[in-house]
Amino acid sequence: MKTLFLFAHGAGAGSSSDWMKAWKKRLAKFGTVVAFDYPYMQAGRRAPDRLPKLIEAHREMLRAKRKGTKRVVLIGKSMGSRVGCHLALEESVDALVCLGYPLGSPKGGLRDEVLRKLKTPILFVQGTRDPLCSLDTLKGVMKKMKTKKSLHVVETGNHSLQITVKRTKETGVTQDDADAEALSAIGSFLS
Repeated sequence: MKTLFLFAHGAGAGSSSDWMKAWKKRLAKFGTVVAFDYPYMQAGRRAPDRLPKLIEAHREMLRAKRKGTKRVVLIGKSMGSRVGCHLALEESVDALVCLGYPLGSPKGGLRDEVLRKLKTPILFVQGTRDPLCSLDTLKGVMKKMKTKKSLHVVETGNHSLQITVKRTKETGVTQDDADAEALSAIGSFLS
């Protein structure tokens, strides 16, 4: 089955960042990975566009790239995962994968309404040290969600899923190990 991963970046770094390139390479094990930049990133602006413009750009890329694919997975880092969730309410896709979902807004609110409306199966890959997504809060939101949902926890992972040096020293688990475990969780979720 030919799977398309449409891979959206976070607010601060585009598709050419080392983090995005590394994850694109990992994900290629499961299908074709298309990473793209939102218009503000293409224009070299720092501040993201408003949500409707982000959703529209995501939709245009989805429509341009989905031809000939059997399965479409919207995957995103932080903001890109949130935009993908909004798009999944309007477009038919097979699955969502959120790498560091930004559940908490900068103003302290909760960005859970879109999650509670979803019908598309979703996997959250979250670090235990992510300041934008408390695991307890996310688990509470997941209980209210009606769709199939899964959670892979990256112990000591931050918003970019980077683990601590202390964890590596104490357990021998390296960043490569943590990334491989997350990738395995994505593979299990999709199978």
